[in-house]
This record gives sequence, C-alpha cells and structure tokens, in this order.
Amino acid sequence: MAMSDSSRSFLLRLLETASPSGFEEEAARVWRAEAESFADATEVDVMGNSTARLRGDGGPTVIIEGHIDEIGVMVSHIDDDGFIWFQPVGGWDDQVLIGQRIRLLGTHGPVVGVIGKRARHQLSPEDMNSVSKMRTQWIDIGAKDGDDARSRLRVGDVGVIEQPLLQLSDDLIACRGLDNRVGAFVALEALRYLHATDRPSADVWAVAAVQEEINFGGARTSTFGINPDVAIALDVTHATDHPDADKRGNGICNLGGGPMLARGSATSPVVVARLLAAAEGANITVTVEATPRATGTDADAIAYARAGVPTGLVSIPNRYMHSPSEIVSLRDLDDCARLIAAFVRELGDAPDLRRH
Repeated sequence: MAMSDSSRSFLLRLLETASPSGFEEEAARVWRAEAESFADATEVDVMGNSTARLRGDGGPTVIIEGHIDEIGVMVSHIDDDGFIWFQPVGGWDDQVLIGQRIRLLGTHGPVVGVIGKRARHQLSPEDMNSVSKMRTQWIDIGAKDGDDARSRLRVGDVGVIEQPLLQLSDDLIACRGLDNRVGAFVALEALRYLHATDRPSADVWAVAAVQEEINFGGARTSTFGINPDVAIALDVTHATDHPDADKRGNGICNLGGGPMLARGSATSPVVVARLLAAAEGANITVTVEATPRATGTDADAIAYARAGVPTGLVSIPNRYMHSPSEIVSLRDLDDCARLIAAFVRELGDAPDLRRH
C-alpha cells in the first residue's frame, strides 16, 4: 500500500530535524504539530516525551511507542585555536565519522563544521594500519581562534551528521537518524489509521519517547505515567540483505519484506500471537525475529515497568544502522502502521493478556 502524500511530507519534515538524545525538542515539536491535526489530545511531559491520544470507550489502555532521538555528538572542549573536541551521544563506529560534515546546535543557532583528521600522507605506516579513534578527531568550524569559536558554541552543545535525505528508488530512502524517528513516525501513523477508520474502544496513546539511545529513560517514565494494559514498541532492526550480513546469526530480514516481530523473554507470547493473527487478517507479510534475551530497544524498559506490561516489539528492517546513510523501505513503514492498527482494533473491550 502506497504512503499518502501528507504522511510522506510529515516523514520528510521529521527526518530533516535534528534530534540527538537528550535534546529532542525540535523534532518533538514537529511530531506534536502533526498529531494535533487529528488526535484528541497531545501533550509533552517533563522528560520531553510527546504523546498523542485517541480517547477510548471502556477498552484497554494501549501504548504505541517509538523513540524520537538519534545518535549525535556533544562538544566537550573548545581549544584556543578554535577547534572543537567532542564526545559521542549514543553508539558510534568511530570510523564512520572521519570527514563527515556536522550540524551543531549552537547557542545562537546552527553551526556547521567538518570532522578533521591528519591526511593519509602524514600518517606513519603504523598509524595507517591502526583504527582511528574519536578522541583523535576534531570538528573544524572555520573559527579564527578560540574566542571566535566560543562566541558560537559552548561545552554541552550537541550536533548531528549533516546529510540530506536520498531517494534511492520509489521505495527506499537513505538518511541519518532513521533509527528511530521512523519508529516515532509509524507510531503516529498507526494512530492516524485508527482515527480514520473504525475507531476502537481502546484508549490509545502514541508516544514519541526520548533518550532511547543512551538510557531507555523516556520509555520508562512515559510507561509509568500512562500505566497501559498493553504496549507495542517500534524500532529498527538489522537488515540482512547485504553482502556482509550474518543470516545464520541474525536470520532473514529484508528491506521491503514487511515488519519484523520479536520473540523472546521481553515480549509477551500472547501479544506476539495476536500480532501474527492481525498480520494474517490484514494480509501483511511479517517475519519473526529471535530475541532470546534483551531486545536492546525500549521494549526492555516498557515490559518491566510497574508490575509488568504485556509488550510486543515491531521492528523495521534497516541497512547500515548508526551510520549517516541508513536505508529503509517506505512500504515497510506503512505495513508496520497498518499492522499495529489492526492489532489494536482486534483487542476488543477486555482482552486477557496473561501468560496462561
């Protein structure tokens, strides 16, 4: 099913907006502005989590959650020559950063720069064969000196890779930060589907949670506050349809292959069974993914909140995760939203979600 023009426009606006963990406000405002066009209520809490609600009529309370933050960098030191030293926000492969353009969210507005390193001509044979570390890289913003740099930036300012979105085909896009603003996007799209056709009796909350990349904090606090009867977490997972993939260890996960459903200790078998049934009823192709321990997503925080929440994890296949050029399928995004909407509609008024 093709994504609507309005939904596509919303996705592009969300992806253009910087959203490093702990500093998600700008992207969260874009998300809430879209939610206000159809949700019954929108809110933001003290942590920065955004919610959009469709009020129910006696049914269960449901969370549909995707984290809105992305990995980034943080200014840790500005030297007297005007060069910027930095630390990671979230998990980076240090090699990916070399030579990248950076957009820093400065005190007086965005500041662009490039990540520098000695040219290969100046490296010793030993250096050539060693792995480059983040601590030896710096950001060059073209400052005249330290005072010039400090007039534009201060320690604690954050930034993201400056990479425009690429449309690789009719279905595939490449962009930084698809992990996981596409999850926050799908959470709201599922709510949009529920609003548009056959609203359920459930009280449904779409959540754009903060800080997943550093501590799962937003999912933990928002789940505690809403106190749901059931939850679906949304995130990306590693596609295995590229030449260096480990299918034996990670299974089959193809772009355009539809949603991935996690089975493991953190996910409720009752919820997984209902998701599989909803997929069959809606004629949506899904693949099961093994997660025998923690999932490494907000599902781990949601499932163990309060006295426990029956939780499902729906994942979007993603090539080249935590790089400036992650790739996902637009069709997969829409299929995930339709699957979750179907799951919520079929919950009924009082589903028994206990593990019998």
